[in-house]
Amino acid sequence: MLKFNHDEGHNGMKSTYRDVKSDILSKITKGEWGPGSLMPNEVELAETYGCARATVNRAMRELADDGIVERRRKAGTRVRMAPLRQARFDIPIVRCEIEEKGAAYRYSLVSQTVEDVPDWLRARLKLDAGGRALHLVCMHYADGAPYQHEDRWINLAALPQAETADFREVGPNEWLVSTIPFSDAEISLSAALADKSLSAHLGCGVGAAVFAVERLTWWEGQALTYVRLSYQPGHRLTTRY
Repeated sequence: MLKFNHDEGHNGMKSTYRDVKSDILSKITKGEWGPGSLMPNEVELAETYGCARATVNRAMRELADDGIVERRRKAGTRVRMAPLRQARFDIPIVRCEIEEKGAAYRYSLVSQTVEDVPDWLRARLKLDAGGRALHLVCMHYADGAPYQHEDRWINLAALPQAETADFREVGPNEWLVSTIPFSDAEISLSAALADKSLSAHLGCGVGAAVFAVERLTWWEGQALTYVRLSYQPGHRLTTRY
């Protein structure tokens, strides 16, 4: 936690609401204050951070506006169970996508490993050298048929709790949406050729043209995750804004 003394922070600079907001957000994203947690009141936070209550109030108002916390009169402030995403589009949840088509959804975790961030990903996410990431490969099925192949990397510097999360029952897609919002996203759509591994998972021929979606997300400048989603030939993407 940032430590302030008599309304002054490091190097004699006065603490600001941005300092308070940043530290509170850090605690939430790292799981110190989990979803649904009741947070200290403004008086307690002002004492902790060594700043005026008005400074804390502004930080908390912005966190509420960002959809991170929920403030209720007389009931206090809690971390939202599912943070709202302040963006012009939602990250789609594949389970809901499949069920809305009237199909039965099934999920399977293929592999889960912690690895050093590869150079190609470090460049894409603008990460420092030496970072670690959680690499997950998953399959999603509709009525028993392959629907989506998910190849995902999660930046453990931003989300260290992902390393111990149980992805055997709930996929990383749903876990991320319920854990942290995003402020920026980059999405690329393309046609790709299925290699031997992808063809086995999707049930198509090697070299078949598959539909691919690459998505990178950030929260206030910090990289969260990169995912490549692959679909069988002929897949049609529909997005509602």
